Amino acid sequence: MARTTTPAKEPGRIRQMWNVFQMTRRYDPLVVWYLLLAFIVPVAVGIVVAFLISRGQILGMVLYILAGVLLGVLLAMIVLGRRAEKAAYSQIAGQPGAVGSVIKSGLRRGWTGTEMPVNISPRTQDAVYRVVGRGGIVLIGEGPQNRTQRMLEDERRKVQRIVPNVEVHFVHVGPDADSVPLHRLASKLTRFKKALTTAEISAVSNRLASLARTPGGIGIPKGMDPTKVRAPRPR
Repeated sequence: MARTTTPAKEPGRIRQMWNVFQMTRRYDPLVVWYLLLAFIVPVAVGIVVAFLISRGQILGMVLYILAGVLLGVLLAMIVLGRRAEKAAYSQIAGQPGAVGSVIKSGLRRGWTGTEMPVNISPRTQDAVYRVVGRGGIVLIGEGPQNRTQRMLEDERRKVQRIVPNVEVHFVHVGPDADSVPLHRLASKLTRFKKALTTAEISAVSNRLASLARTPGGIGIPKGMDPTKVRAPRPR
């Protein structure tokens, strides 16, 4: 009889957090101090409040201190998740397809896009990505601005032929001093002034789907997977 194999058991929540911490610490040694600060400050505040407000009341003091501990744990998990994501993106920054990784796993609510670029330079591997959200249409250039600016302009002309009344923004992700760092790309998109409703976002995305995509797209670069480094949320 064939021997049945038992599927590998997924690590528990604490083990997952430990793995995320270990991966992050290898690339971000300061994460230990950030976590300590995030945990100690709320605990200290809880202790001070307990003595100021509930001195002599054991139950009240315990509740305030416990609240500080719980808040400290929550803040530490939030800090770990953000530092882990930043460390992950720092490992793939500058590689072809890095922007696609952010679009695939890091877009905020209200934004939609695909990790496949809409335009690629075969010689330099510079690329243009397109996302649609509340701020309108955003074309993201991956590479030096002096090489991607013309690609962005060409793509804008294509987009405006399909949806002429929708505002188009440019964002540069590359080595230039004024470019947006990879780990801040998702938050950069949320800063554009609201221009489209949820229904309009869907309609614009559907109309833009008619534009032919560039064949032979580039894949997600190798490195730490940003989708697997986030600290699990507390239940």
